[in-house]
Amino acid sequence: MKRIGLLSTTVLPFVTMAQNPNVVLIVADDLGYGDISCYGATRVSTPNVDDLARQGIRFTDAHCVASTSTPSRYGMLTGMYPFRKPDTNIAAGDASMIINPDQYTIADLFKDNGYYTAAIGKWHLGLGSTAGGQDWNGVVDQTPNDLGFEYSYIMAATADRVPCVFIEQGRVANYDPEAPIRVSYQKPLDGEVTYMMTPESELKLKSSHGHNNAIVNGIGRIGYMTGGGKALWKDEDIADSITAHALQFIDQHKDRPFFLYLATNDIHVPRYPHDRFRGQSPMGLRGDAIAQFDWTVGQVTAKLKELGLTENTMIILTSDNGPVLDDGYIDKAPELAGDHRPGGHMRGGKYSAFEAGSTIPFIVSWPGHIPQDRVSKALFSQIDLMGSLSQLLKAKLPANAGRDTRGVLNTMTGKGRKGTRYNISMSSNRSLTIRTARWKYIEPSPGRPLMQSVNIETGFTSQEQLYDMTSDPGETVNVADKYPKVAAKLKGILRQSRNAYQYKAR
Repeated sequence: MKRIGLLSTTVLPFVTMAQNPNVVLIVADDLGYGDISCYGATRVSTPNVDDLARQGIRFTDAHCVASTSTPSRYGMLTGMYPFRKPDTNIAAGDASMIINPDQYTIADLFKDNGYYTAAIGKWHLGLGSTAGGQDWNGVVDQTPNDLGFEYSYIMAATADRVPCVFIEQGRVANYDPEAPIRVSYQKPLDGEVTYMMTPESELKLKSSHGHNNAIVNGIGRIGYMTGGGKALWKDEDIADSITAHALQFIDQHKDRPFFLYLATNDIHVPRYPHDRFRGQSPMGLRGDAIAQFDWTVGQVTAKLKELGLTENTMIILTSDNGPVLDDGYIDKAPELAGDHRPGGHMRGGKYSAFEAGSTIPFIVSWPGHIPQDRVSKALFSQIDLMGSLSQLLKAKLPANAGRDTRGVLNTMTGKGRKGTRYNISMSSNRSLTIRTARWKYIEPSPGRPLMQSVNIETGFTSQEQLYDMTSDPGETVNVADKYPKVAAKLKGILRQSRNAYQYKAR
């Protein structure tokens, strides 16, 4: 059972804060630090995101807790580092729910404080109590509704994984009884027409690596699937569907405080944006998907303005991890990137231990209550969202909830400019890195230095690495031998953090 019922314990000194502001947490997918124009992108325009930044605070040293989706979202929603649970790797589409129903989440925090809560968009944290045992033709027995979200309209995993349907309140949305759904991550299903059996002329996108099992909407996927019928999504309509449900949620709950976790599919593969966004960037489908994401942001802010909720709504915009160009489909993202650097000035990308894997866009906007058009260089981590938002609500977290989160609301809202003492992030091979304002330490780990399938430097090596981020933000000179005491201190923090506790379901 969850510990429920939060107690107000302290009054924050930020006197201009309104009581019970709405909170919208917008999480993009694989959007890099350098993919937004207010962060330096020139080959794509993001005017709506830029407007948010002008109305609030844009962070230049904010980090996710993992350089891949599932563990990053786990840490963000629970306030617990993903390395504490062994099953927080990239989840299959038929994975069981990774956040246990007894775990406390950000949604629980808001729900216990009188908010109506919703999760809309990409989920990728597993569903159901048993892996591979979900009833896609009936009711899925464990969903975000068991984690504090009163409403959920979600993709089970990612757009490149089956099942290619939305799940609404535990049931497949627009379920088609004439096309019962079967899903397998083991082998093709009887009667299934797979990617390899499909004529090239019928493919909307070709696979570059993987993504060649089931074929849905002319696009190959990971995993096998039959059925779905009218419930199957069309990739070009995914952003419209997610956005429409988000706007409907805001409309329906405009008279009551609400928390909306809006997790877009953009700009994850397969990138197949709607026709009206085609050609908006010289970078092809990836650039157009960024424009489509920006449109989603604009739709949300316009709805809040229409309802008179702008000044009573905090918007937090970020990404789940760093960027990747070729992540399994031939969409010419590497060829059309030109001089665009999706990771900004940083090394690495998605999956990586280097900075571009964990450094993400992070913007906080709350007109009339926090500074406008400010750039913050403070070190910040998504692990601290739960602790900071509990301070916003003047609420105390239950015992054992969010055990890794720290309350740094003053930093997040611009009242204070001092960042966190350190941030920890997990790479795709589960190795850890730690950042302070000056130093970056990467622990030794097995793995190849280059992930060839995506052409990203991993930072994986048998040698410990230490970088002085003030003089070497590109992580080019390993100074572990020059500063052995610094390396030992950071290594010790990682060891203590790892040994502090492991999450065990009650």
